[in-house]
Parts: sequence; structure tokens; C-alpha cells
Amino acid sequence: MSTAAVVERAAQILDERGPDGFNLAVLAESLGVRIPSLYKHIDGMPGLRRSIMIRAKSSLAGTLGHAAIGRAREDAITSMSFAYRQWALERPGQYPMTMRAPLPGDDDDATVSSSIADVVFSVLAGYDLRDDDAVDATRFFRSAVHGFVDLETRGGFELPVDLERSFVRLVESVVTALESWSRS
Repeated sequence: MSTAAVVERAAQILDERGPDGFNLAVLAESLGVRIPSLYKHIDGMPGLRRSIMIRAKSSLAGTLGHAAIGRAREDAITSMSFAYRQWALERPGQYPMTMRAPLPGDDDDATVSSSIADVVFSVLAGYDLRDDDAVDATRFFRSAVHGFVDLETRGGFELPVDLERSFVRLVESVVTALESWSRS
């Protein structure tokens, strides 16, 4: 058993059971070990949560990067938006961990968090958005897509209208906003 295997299994349990059903006893049992054996691989629950968060942010960055490869502007934004949503829906326990900004002095978290932003900045460069404009547009993109995904994963959409349709319209609106943003 490796540290990576412990963190991976913990992330799976978090997704399956949610934060209330996630603890070291459940993790140890699922791995067929006793709790003290976990401490060879993790630094308690805080260390385990941090490791899951770093892993989740890295995975999300990779997913967004893969979605954007070979695409530009509308195609890239659309592809990233759908990949982002799918990633979050498949990892409902890990997803909230990707939202937190890095703590001061946590270089690993800062690096992996920057890798997510770098993918979006690269796509926004296709709209000629750089510097403060790119930061503003990244915040806009993230707020729009995250807002939808957060409401969806928390059961906030109960009206009898197709969620796919609503998400497509949200993404179309983001693209329209970014296109007009680059003209202003």
C-alpha cells in the first residue's frame, strides 16, 4: 500500500459517502488495515484532506487542459465548461475542495491552483484578454460555471426544465460575454 493508493481510496470514499460519512475508520476498513497503519502514509485527517485537495486540483487542471487542447475561443470555453461540470459531477466529495484558494505558504497548493488558472488564462488569450482583464474574465468564467455546478451538485435545481438545456444556455452566454468583453 502506497501513500498515493491511500489518498486515492480516501478520495473515492469521500465521493461515495460525502464528508459526513468520511473518516479514518471507514478508510482503514476499506483498505483492510487498522487506523494506526494509515499514519505511515498520512498526517491525520488534516493531512489527508490536504492531499485529497492537491490531488483533486491537479486532476481538475488536467481535465481542463485536456479539454482545451487544440481548441480556441468558443470551442475551448465550451469544451472546458462541459469537462469541468462532468468532473465535478463525478467527484461530488472532492469538488468543493477545489474551490479554496491556497493558504499562504502552501507552495504545493499554490502551484496546483495556478495550473488551473493557467489553463483558463491560455484560453482567454485567444480573446486577447490579458493581465487584469484576464483575471476578471477568469473570475467571471469560474463564477458562472461553478455557480451552476454547485447548485446542481447540492440539489438546487428542482424546476422541471432540462438541466442540459440550461447548462448549454449558460455556456453560450459565457461565450457571448467573452466575445463582447474582448471588443470593449
